[in-house]
Amino acid sequence: MTTTSPPLDRRYDLDWIRVGAFFLLILYHTGMFYVPWDWHVKTPHPVEALEPFMLLTNPWRLTLLFLVSGAATRFMADKVSVGKLTTTRIARLLPPLIFAMFVIVPPQSYYQIVEYIAAHPGTPLTVDNFWIRYATASGRWCGPDGNCLITPTWNHMWFVAYLFVYTMVLAAMLLLWKRAGEHIQKAAEWLLKGMGLLIWPVLFLGMLRATLYAKYGETHALIDDPYVHAVSFSAFLLGFGLAKSQVLRDRLTAVRWPALVLAVAAWAVWSWMVWTYWRHDGLPQPTPLVGLAGRFVFAIQGWCAIVAILGFGAKHLANRGGPALRYLTLGVFPFYLVHQTLIVVMAHHLAKLGLPQGLEGAILVVATFAGCFATYEAVRRIPGVRILFGLKAQPAEAVAKRPPAFA
Repeated sequence: MTTTSPPLDRRYDLDWIRVGAFFLLILYHTGMFYVPWDWHVKTPHPVEALEPFMLLTNPWRLTLLFLVSGAATRFMADKVSVGKLTTTRIARLLPPLIFAMFVIVPPQSYYQIVEYIAAHPGTPLTVDNFWIRYATASGRWCGPDGNCLITPTWNHMWFVAYLFVYTMVLAAMLLLWKRAGEHIQKAAEWLLKGMGLLIWPVLFLGMLRATLYAKYGETHALIDDPYVHAVSFSAFLLGFGLAKSQVLRDRLTAVRWPALVLAVAAWAVWSWMVWTYWRHDGLPQPTPLVGLAGRFVFAIQGWCAIVAILGFGAKHLANRGGPALRYLTLGVFPFYLVHQTLIVVMAHHLAKLGLPQGLEGAILVVATFAGCFATYEAVRRIPGVRILFGLKAQPAEAVAKRPPAFA
């Protein structure tokens, strides 16, 4: 029989994990400039050796973010009515999403087109009257293969769009099912016990990878993205269920080391498979059985990394609150909004300076973090602008009286 411990009132460990996961995205998207994979802007000198390090986080970084977002939603949902939860999430997510699509994201598309034009002399594409064409979906930025850049777009803000939809679905569930949180928690505690803590999620994720991903891939376009929805909404619900479960917290802590070992081993195997079969066209293709095994290796790495992160977080970060965490917890959303545009714009211009690539990468990372902090420090002081960056609106006098961030 499952016994439920008294509910947890606060999870500093999940707050730290959320902050760390968002910061990791800055490093990951910086890496996207350098690896040979397609992205908005690219270095003239791709670094294939960076690919295994990028693959270290690929299977789990966004799934983890949806999980901790579900946990944060649980703490809010238990304190307010469904109506309040809904209006709060609308106010927190929709204004930044719309603002980003028309103000923050457009430079990413602009420089993507600029680099395409530079790489294809003679192309009829131009960036004349760019923003008007971007906002009115009249750019006609199409390549000879018929693929077009569709605007306006949300690019990296797809996470916010999906999170908004999942929160609205959850709000409807809570409206129809008053004790949904308790039942989801009990179901998670019942399912994720013993070896099932590792086996069932891996089987679930592996089957999704072998079926939905194999057929549909990932689009981040909301309406035709069944694989991402199946993984991300499941993670969101799981986070909602485990947020206040001492039982699951103890289980995750207990298996953190085995999970870490499995995650590292799976990463090594997955990196070898990608390098051997899928790094670029022309490589020998795996047999169907090997390809299927690779999808489950991907699932093992993803889930075991999440278990290890949650376990080590619960073990070492549970009592580490304080001013720094409060500051960063509020700041990571503005960081997320601006970080990719900062990277795209600065990377495009840095590449023209001919700097040593290591120095260039270091400058790009430091400058991106600095730009994120500067943006947060600026927008949090302007009441009318705060809501556009996911912060609660505050009257000017309240902002003026606010103590220093680390007081």
